[in-house]
Amino acid sequence: MKKLGFFTGLKAGMPIAIGYFPVALTFGLLAKTTGLSILEAAAMSLFVYAGASQYISLTLITKGVDPLVIVLNTFVVNIRHFLMSAALNEKMDSDAKWRKGLFAFWVTDETFSVLATRKEERLSTAFGLGVNLIAYSSWVVFTIVGHLIGANLPQFLQAAMSIALYAMFIGLLVPSMRGNRKVVLLATFAGLLNCLFYWTGLLSTGWAIIISAFSASVVVELVYANVARRKHVREVTE
Repeated sequence: MKKLGFFTGLKAGMPIAIGYFPVALTFGLLAKTTGLSILEAAAMSLFVYAGASQYISLTLITKGVDPLVIVLNTFVVNIRHFLMSAALNEKMDSDAKWRKGLFAFWVTDETFSVLATRKEERLSTAFGLGVNLIAYSSWVVFTIVGHLIGANLPQFLQAAMSIALYAMFIGLLVPSMRGNRKVVLLATFAGLLNCLFYWTGLLSTGWAIIISAFSASVVVELVYANVARRKHVREVTE
């Protein structure tokens, strides 16, 4: 089977790039109102590249929080990316370490969703880099554009942009759920667990996502393994 290449990856990642446009634009806009220069806002998107953490950082900067606390908060919120990169590595072909490192840095929730749900058993690193690069470029470029246009957008449009990222993620997840009962069960269970942690305040946002995703994965895999074992026993005894 022919391997998917870099330009195919760019095409596959285009919906993510379009979805990032309003969210990155809003971040650039808020960064300007917070007092960050265009260079500082662009550097945050270039080197941090973590939407939720960047938004949280703006709030913490406004309140004069210690920079070390902001770094630790960013680490906790994004620690799930260790698991996501490790999981994707099992699906990707072997490649040079520097390319793997670059690929891992660019993994986000949305690019993980696109790559992990591909039907191909193995994917080339070039394809993964294409998906990740187009998303990363969109985030950085529209951060700068958002900072340049400042607060000239109408207030209602600024408010609408804040939910664009969630709408895009749902748009990416729903097609992969069609006809796949396992993905539906996994997403539903993980979502319910995350809601439980959120409403009870048992865990912070970052840990809640990690524990929810990990627990749902383990439980769903155990359920499916048990069903497969029973089916095998039944076939043997008949």
